[in-house]
Amino acid sequence: MFKGFTGVLYRELNVFRRKAKKQILASSLSPLLFLVAFGWGFGDKVTVEGLSYITFLIPGLVTMSSLNQSYSIAQEINITRFYFHVFDEYLIAPVSHAEIALGEAVYGIFRGLLSTILIFLFSLLFGVNLVFNPIFIPAILVHTFMFASLGVTIAMIVRDHGDQATVNTFVITPMIFLCGTFFPVDKLPALVKGIIFFFPLTYSTKVIRASLTGGDVSVLYLLAMVGFGIIFFSTALLALRRVEG
Repeated sequence: MFKGFTGVLYRELNVFRRKAKKQILASSLSPLLFLVAFGWGFGDKVTVEGLSYITFLIPGLVTMSSLNQSYSIAQEINITRFYFHVFDEYLIAPVSHAEIALGEAVYGIFRGLLSTILIFLFSLLFGVNLVFNPIFIPAILVHTFMFASLGVTIAMIVRDHGDQATVNTFVITPMIFLCGTFFPVDKLPALVKGIIFFFPLTYSTKVIRASLTGGDVSVLYLLAMVGFGIIFFSTALLALRRVEG
């Protein structure tokens, strides 16, 4: 089984290697701008949940940036699927759907972890002292797996790049701005809070922020992340079967 998985992963990493410098530069620009605009703008003058705003912001940028990078494999899959027919080759090869989905998901995890390392380097540059809880490691792995699996699912469902952009506009962008990345969800109206707790990023942000700032990590929220990860990986498998059919 693992030969197919390693083959898919090797192919994706090899493609990434050829454009690594551009990818890393592009993925670092957005969080750096947020840090300059909000981190230096508010600095230690504003406190949120007992933390300086820049300390509050760093974990949110970790979840945002790793989400973007893990989920963005959907766009790469679409290119290889629509123009180069790589997935046609996968589907006719003796490779299971689970191997394809897992290989793509682990590639998404790799991209998400790379962006996380960049945020940590920025935190050193901005003089932010984080408090690491060991739970951060499984939390960031589940978080990146969850959104990489969602990326595979969406890539298999959409029919063109326009559909992909629509999903980004109506699903990914609202999650980024409403799920606690930049401000506490507790400040939102009750109706909005009821809606955003259906979004997986809400749980990721709470768990990862707590694990980086010395807060109490909710086991229930971590289990919710695991549940979303299982759901999204299952939908990725179903979507692959649908494409083959």
